[in-house]
Amino acid sequence: MIYGYCRISTDKQNIERQIRNILKAYPDAVIKQEVYTGTKTDGRKVFEQLLKTVKAGDKIVFDSVSRMSRNADIGFQVYQELYDRKIELIFLKEPHINTETYKKALSKNIAMTGTKTDIILKAINEYLMELAKEQIIIAFEQSEKEVSDLHQRTREGIETARKQGKQIGRKKGASVITQKSIRAKEDILKFSRDFGGSLSDVDCIRMIGVTRNTYYKYKAELKAEIMDK
Repeated sequence: MIYGYCRISTDKQNIERQIRNILKAYPDAVIKQEVYTGTKTDGRKVFEQLLKTVKAGDKIVFDSVSRMSRNADIGFQVYQELYDRKIELIFLKEPHINTETYKKALSKNIAMTGTKTDIILKAINEYLMELAKEQIIIAFEQSEKEVSDLHQRTREGIETARKQGKQIGRKKGASVITQKSIRAKEDILKFSRDFGGSLSDVDCIRMIGVTRNTYYKYKAELKAEIMDK
């Protein structure tokens, strides 16, 4: 079975491009899609269900590695677990880390000779295996860096607005940015799970000290600001 997994961060984004790219390469793929903001895989119900559904020999196609994970450690962990389960992973934009490519790299071991030279050959084989793993980790790290850079640009935008007294990411009729809203947004970016932090919405609201409605308003504005970058 071939599955195509597509994910967008907000319902304001268009998921059709991912679907179109996957179906162009794999017309028979069964598309699984969801809207989820965050760098981790926990909480992505469609993806979690897909991981339970797939079995050995199945394929999961992603438009890019960022659709699977934007956390390097978690991404590689999931990759390795699926590889060990003999699930084929295909990344249309990063084909060099497809599991088939990884498998070939690991299988190209230099044959042992039965002599003392085998000590050197074993070291070379281990090096080649680590090199193959490194390429996969680098791809996930790059995806994670993109999120970090995006958050940094958003913080810089908020700081610039604070200094210049301007409005950013606001619709007509929205209130002017205040010192309190700036600090609250900075805390949301730092601690909320939706932006790569570790706290739930309930814990964030309690820590920041804003009302529930205000918290969700700030979070929605942050997502809009990130989308505009």
